[in-house]
Amino acid sequence: MSQKIPVLVTGGAGYIGSHAVLALIDAGWPVAVIDNLTTGFRFAIPDGVPLYEGDVEDQALLARIFAEQRIGAIMHFAGSIIVPESVENPLKYYHNNTAKSRSLIEAAVRAGVPHFIFSSTAATYGIPEVSPVREDSPKQPINPYGMSKLMTEIMLADTASAHPINYCALRYFNVAGADPQARSGQSTAGATHLIKVAVEAALGKRSHVSVFGTDYATADGTGVRDYIHVSDLAAAHVLALEALIADPVRCLTMNCGYGRGFSVLDVLDAVDRVTNRKVERIMEPRRAGDPDSLISDNRLIKATLPWQPRHADLDTIVTHAIAWERKLTEIRPQG
Repeated sequence: MSQKIPVLVTGGAGYIGSHAVLALIDAGWPVAVIDNLTTGFRFAIPDGVPLYEGDVEDQALLARIFAEQRIGAIMHFAGSIIVPESVENPLKYYHNNTAKSRSLIEAAVRAGVPHFIFSSTAATYGIPEVSPVREDSPKQPINPYGMSKLMTEIMLADTASAHPINYCALRYFNVAGADPQARSGQSTAGATHLIKVAVEAALGKRSHVSVFGTDYATADGTGVRDYIHVSDLAAAHVLALEALIADPVRCLTMNCGYGRGFSVLDVLDAVDRVTNRKVERIMEPRRAGDPDSLISDNRLIKATLPWQPRHADLDTIVTHAIAWERKLTEIRPQG
């Protein structure tokens, strides 16, 4: 077991970042969070975890955090994640996801922080010709979101070649669900994730779920995606950190998914089953750039890390999402 060094989680008040904080705390790691709270929530940060309200491009603030908390590793989740918005406002994404990541990496190098875990995405592959998609598949992003993340991966690789820092880039597939103990979950208003939208519809917060495209080359004609439980994803980050510490010259880039997919209709059927009610479905035309199927080849992460997913069941993912959505209604009764 590696020494448990203090970890700075950027975007730790957001959806995935808050689950990484929980996974680190549960495993006994000292944690601090930096978040500008534009999309994160103060209530998502557990009691006792230092929160620095600020931005990851603030070099002076980062230097202070590194010194005060004696940071030995960074988990970087801060950024913008809405694909259509990235097409409409590309400069926002190249600023928030690429330029700010560059500032954070520079601050880490300057302070001698040796380990860096990066929240990347399957959007780096664009529309893959083959699914399941492997890490060495062509990287051909079709939107600024995917490109902004790929550019950060490239920066990390070049920086690790020139400086004493190693990194792991985890390329997420479709993250869903919530902490099994309902300590955190997807809290963003107007979120576009399918399971979040379907759960809101099941609880009467939306009138229906739009199904975009019914003529894909899949079993039921709707798009197929690899849905991964957010707590399993968070666990993978902790294991990746241990791997970086154990071998300080090794860098890793790995898919993070279950290696199997569910269609849009499969997901809606699961929500119907779990809630025992019928979510209204409205069939709409395809959205531009949506691949028929996007499933991870996850053999590399399973061969590299002792990662054993604990929540790889669609009904379980939906059950945890529903429980969080109900709790969120209590936290924010006015919506």
